[in-house]
Amino acid sequence: MPPTFQAVFNCVENDHQACIDRALQQAEHLCRQQNKRFTTIRRQVLELVWQQHKPIGAYDLLHLLQQQKHTAPPTVYRALDFLLELGLVHRIASLNAYVGCSYPNRTHDGQFLICESCHALAELDIPEITETINQSAAVSGFKPSRQTIEIMGVCSECRSTD
Repeated sequence: MPPTFQAVFNCVENDHQACIDRALQQAEHLCRQQNKRFTTIRRQVLELVWQQHKPIGAYDLLHLLQQQKHTAPPTVYRALDFLLELGLVHRIASLNAYVGCSYPNRTHDGQFLICESCHALAELDIPEITETINQSAAVSGFKPSRQTIEIMGVCSECRSTD
């Protein structure tokens, strides 16, 4: 039986601000649990990532922060490293960009559907995919430390405008 999941490309059905608020609350909770500081700049970077609801590059984040009088590129990269470490964002290598994690409260590997047209993204969480890769790697004596699967295609909204 195939796994069930919900891949949401847009926040049209949702209250966009509620998504951002939930992400910030989860970040605050994780930071308290792990005794980490959720500084103003870390909060601003996470909020900007979630405001996009699609992958955003570090330079784009820097540009947005410069408009708020934060100009140091190392600050943005340190904040992104922190958010990655806590599992609050994912790095999308094919786009050299970051996206908010839909499942920061549980350990998982990243599986993403990415629209080649509009760059909308949906995060999947299908443990069977991770397990299959781990089993296949074990046959070769390889032990993955993390997995990010990026599946490129076209979302339904872009397909309907073709």
